[in-house]
Amino acid sequence: MPYDAELLRAVAPHNSGSRGVSQKAIIDAVGPALSATLADYGLTTDLRVAHFVAQTCHESDGFVTTTEYADGTQYEGRTDLGDTEPGDGPRYKGRGLLQLTGRVNYRKLGALLGLDLEDNPLQAAEPVVSLRIACEYWKAKHLNYHADRDDIRTITQLVNGGQNGFADRKAYLTKAKAALGYAPGPMPARITVKRGDESDEVTALQVRLRLAGELVGADGDFGGGTEAALKQFQQSKRLPATGVADAASWDALEAFV
Repeated sequence: MPYDAELLRAVAPHNSGSRGVSQKAIIDAVGPALSATLADYGLTTDLRVAHFVAQTCHESDGFVTTTEYADGTQYEGRTDLGDTEPGDGPRYKGRGLLQLTGRVNYRKLGALLGLDLEDNPLQAAEPVVSLRIACEYWKAKHLNYHADRDDIRTITQLVNGGQNGFADRKAYLTKAKAALGYAPGPMPARITVKRGDESDEVTALQVRLRLAGELVGADGDFGGGTEAALKQFQQSKRLPATGVADAASWDALEAFV
């Protein structure tokens, strides 16, 4: 199946009434731009596209909205988002297929896209712009790497900050793969990583450790905290507590959830 509106319709849940009208408008607008835009960001394989469509489908409530339902007051005064002026919370609330939030992020993404999103924040909700916002986020988080490993857990963590809606994301991924006729093949082998390494593989390790209940950030930097968390996990699974993520450790982590 081509990367177009029909793919989005094949994955999205059926909606009627006002939700159906909104869904149709978004899909009809995004569809013609989808293939070329995805190609610009290296989303050129069925597996990568399936993961992207699954995540954006969930985050947009089934392609029904490109604007966060909440009013944005929860972001008011959030200096970490650059929301320093009165009204910034609602003004820069979440918009996009993968939601862009906060004045500073509107400014940064606008500069990347050649758009003045800071002064025109509603533009971020326009369907084609919202697609490009999602692609920029995908690129910044190196999500193609994790898609190539069919690692929905890590992608969900990096998109959502947790595992909220995981069952729905997984169901959308299954639908996207089926629509694309994706045939599973061998995945790239996990790489041994250790303290001092900085890589996307370290990020995946940290996500798996978090899912196993260890307190560790997912920043791709294998420091002392990650090493300690891995040793603790290895001990819990009666593995040699080396603090090195070898094949046995990866097998145990990926079997955990």
